[in-house]
Amino acid sequence: MPAARKRGNGEGTIVKRPDGRYHAAAFVPVVGGGRRRVFVYGRTREDVRDKLDDLLRKAADGIPRARERQTVGEYLDYWLEHVVKPERRATTYKGYETMVRVHIKPVLGKKKLDELGPTDVRRLLAALREKETSGHGGGVRKLSPRMVQFAHAVLRNALSNAVREELVSRNAAKLVKMSNPEYDVGAGLDPIAARALLAKIAGDRLFALYLCAIVLGLRRGELLGLTWSAVDLDGGRLAVRQALSWVDGRAVIQPPKTRASRRVIPLPDVVVLALREHQKRQDAERADAGERWEDSGFVFTTRQGRPMSPYTLVKYWHDVRAAAGLGKLRFHDLRHTAVSLLLALGVPPHVVREIAGHSDIKVTMMVYAHGNLTEKAAALAQLGEAVSGGLMSPVDVRPTIETSHDRPTPS
Repeated sequence: MPAARKRGNGEGTIVKRPDGRYHAAAFVPVVGGGRRRVFVYGRTREDVRDKLDDLLRKAADGIPRARERQTVGEYLDYWLEHVVKPERRATTYKGYETMVRVHIKPVLGKKKLDELGPTDVRRLLAALREKETSGHGGGVRKLSPRMVQFAHAVLRNALSNAVREELVSRNAAKLVKMSNPEYDVGAGLDPIAARALLAKIAGDRLFALYLCAIVLGLRRGELLGLTWSAVDLDGGRLAVRQALSWVDGRAVIQPPKTRASRRVIPLPDVVVLALREHQKRQDAERADAGERWEDSGFVFTTRQGRPMSPYTLVKYWHDVRAAAGLGKLRFHDLRHTAVSLLLALGVPPHVVREIAGHSDIKVTMMVYAHGNLTEKAAALAQLGEAVSGGLMSPVDVRPTIETSHDRPTPS
């Protein structure tokens, strides 16, 4: 076997190990200044030479390595604590932390960060597609496609930060393409169904909350985070300034979902009346609770005045929809109802966008703006009438324009 070619000082030397594999080492620049020795390994001399050439090429381009080699798990812990937690919403941090701890680290946690490649990312996604979790009803089901997409997004975001901090030279997750997420927007309610629902729950203590969701299109967190100081009943408007979430068993107040979600919404008379009645009901509950009352300032609270958990609201909604025979209609579909009905009434999309607090009008049009079959039939009937000019009846459907197929053939 020919002897390994010896490289120049600092360029690295390929050596065969006792186990038959090969390795090489080279001194490369590290983050913060200085140099350190980095090893690469492979089954063949050619594998190691390719890795070594890549290592030296990056060094020549001035791309530094991490001073201490981190595993993917160690880096993700650092990223969550020092990047995500200080900069993102509490619910975002919680979602990222759970995804990393439960799904990503068990597969990739021990992999060296600087060795992570597209193949490893694909291995993670394949493992998650086959992973089984416990369903809400106690059964076992596979992880949803949306959760797999979320895992990919979390890893991609984390590695983007690693590239910015010059811990790695490329984002391996960006090199693995996934299909765009499919949004489950639900069906919403038509005006008749919405009116029937409101009539059914007119005596419910949270009637005003459901009405605000259907008429104003407020999100669940915006409703639960709404304070009386942000509501001007005499002036007929309210301001969306914050949202309430529930993290680790406690209420967390945070900014609305997007910058566009900070908005002032005019209140129609029906909403003003419902909120005044709700205020009276809350005053009565305050009197009944006595010293147990917690003056939180929120519009929609528990019977003791405390902030209401989103999970509690969902339980209430499940009881309401069951009593109203609404099947599996989600609470969020009430917001969907508001946006869809506003568009159906002919309200300009940019106005609907401002009422709903969407960050982009594309969300308003692509996610919410879809007509039902009745609307589509009416629209096509109008188009058919416009192009036919009333010349064609259901009986007389013969073409009125002579075509080459209708002309007699010459004898």
